[in-house]
Order: sequence, then C-alpha cells, then structure tokens
Amino acid sequence: MTALLSLAIDITLLSVILAMLLCMIRLLLGPTAQDRVLALDTLWMCAMLLALALGLRFASIIYFEAAMLIALTGFVSTVALTKFLMRGEVIE
Repeated sequence: MTALLSLAIDITLLSVILAMLLCMIRLLLGPTAQDRVLALDTLWMCAMLLALALGLRFASIIYFEAAMLIALTGFVSTVALTKFLMRGEVIE
C-alpha cells in the first residue's frame, strides 16, 4: 500500500469517527424523535463506512461482509422506525 493511500485511509477513518461522535450527540440530545431516527440512520451509515475503510486498511474480506450486514440491518431498522413514527405500529 502506498503512503498516499495509507494517509487517505487514515484521514477517512478520522473523519468517519468524528461524524459518528457528532451523530451520537444528536442521538442523545435530539429534541424530537425524528431527529433521533435521522441520527441513528446516519450512525449506521457511518458504521458501514468505518467497516469499509478498515477493510481497505487491513485488506481483509471480513470487514466487507460486516459492512454488508450493517447495511442490511440498518436499512430494515430505519424502515421499521419510520413506520412506527408514522403509524404507531410496525407490523400491519
């Protein structure tokens, strides 16, 4: 791995971790439930990006599989939470 790619991945990891910290603050302090759902949605996207960046950093396929699992569960949980906020029930 070249030095430039290693530096870019390190900057990416720091940026994603900072974004995750800011999402956690919004998740804990959000004034409405919609703000908290949006923060949770952004948080799982950041977790997926973190797994992808770590997969590039360590050249391991396990991180890419974890990123796919995070994406699938994050999407389903976001749909369930928005449905709950709109109608008050998840299962129809």
